[in-house]
Amino acid sequence: MPSLHPLTQSAPSAPPEPAPAALHATGIPADPQKFKVRVGPSAIDGQGAFADEAIPARRKIGEMRGEFVDMREARQRAREAERSTGRIFMVAISDKRAVDATHSTDPLRFANHSCQPNMVLKVEQGRVAFYALRDIAEGEELTARYGETHHAGRLTCRCGAPGCQGRL
Repeated sequence: MPSLHPLTQSAPSAPPEPAPAALHATGIPADPQKFKVRVGPSAIDGQGAFADEAIPARRKIGEMRGEFVDMREARQRAREAERSTGRIFMVAISDKRAVDATHSTDPLRFANHSCQPNMVLKVEQGRVAFYALRDIAEGEELTARYGETHHAGRLTCRCGAPGCQGRL
């Protein structure tokens, strides 16, 4: 029996990667992150989200996903989280519902508050999306203005921005 030369022998090929459009057909959601974002220690508070590449102004950076809960459950979870860890990863998307991102792997859940943010949080069709307000440099911490919070002015703001409002 003749032997095959190693360079002409073909190894079994792996199935091709599904095309992005095919991912939706297979039930695998598309990656909600449009730009590379990493999590790391923040000078503002705890962990923060950081641009891992330059992000142009007005571009969608990505989304924060999580479990949809009603507002009563959201308030209860926020109280429990504040008592146990002091960290709350929740965004109200309407008067009736919130997204609890406590168990999400999306890095934007670590976006800290700033009184002079570089991105804006928008609720679009029940999704929590972040957009760049200006050009953001690689390595820069990604921040958003939280607006009204359950803290009701009891939490000291640590953003350090000029003109900081002082409380959340």
